[in-house]
Formats: sequence, C-alpha cells, structure tokens
Amino acid sequence: MKRLVIAGLALTVAGVAAQAHHSFAMFDQTQRVTIKGTVTDFQWTNPHAFIHLDVAAAGGKTENWEIELNSPNNLKRQGWKSTSVKTGDKVTLITNPLRDMSEHKGGLFISLTLADGTVLGEASFAGGGPVNVPQVPPAPAGNK
Repeated sequence: MKRLVIAGLALTVAGVAAQAHHSFAMFDQTQRVTIKGTVTDFQWTNPHAFIHLDVAAAGGKTENWEIELNSPNNLKRQGWKSTSVKTGDKVTLITNPLRDMSEHKGGLFISLTLADGTVLGEASFAGGGPVNVPQVPPAPAGNK
C-alpha cells in the first residue's frame, strides 16, 4: 500500500510540473517576421525573459511589441547577460509572430541584432555565445 501511495504522489508531482510550462502554440512557428525598433523594456525574469520594443507602423503610428525569450538560465548558457539588451537600444529582431495579433503585437524570439552588429540568438547558438557580424557595405554598382 505504501508503494502505491508513493507512486501516486510521484505521478501527481510529475503531472503538475508538466503543466507548469505553457505551450508555444500561440506562436506561428512557420512564419518569421523581422522588425526594427527601440527597446522600451528588457525583463530578465523567470520562467521567460521578455523584450518590449517600439516599432514604427503604417501611418506614423508606433506599435509596442512584446517578444518572449527563453529562461534567463538558458540565455546565460548562450552567452547572454542581464545587461545584454538595454532600454533605448536600436535593434533588428526576428520573431515567430503571435497567431492572433488583434489584441497586441508579439512573438517568440529567434534572434536580435544590436546596432554594433552583435547578434544574440539563433546565429550565435553554434558558437556558444554572442557574435559580432561585421557590417559590410554593398559593392559599388558595376564592380565585380
């Protein structure tokens, strides 16, 4: 009987832990959207970090986007720090957008490029941390 009670408790705890993490079904992971904007907030919080940024929209309006990232623990392993992104930073961000953006704009983080060319995210995973991608000016027309 004692074994049954212990087994039942173990299954209950496992079930609660599995439900604690939400699904990413709200994001359209078949789409990638690139947005350019200014960071208004970077939340280094559990269970997920968030970046909020203002993005210029049609008609001169500004949209505030909320981008969900991985946990700070996982981000640290990828070379991030709580100071990697700061309010006021101009960034280019690639995201899987929300399936329904009627309420607000948002997405699931893929990668972010800072103004100095440092890439955080997908492109930096292979090397284990942030990478600086040199910005190469386009070649003049007619030169090959």
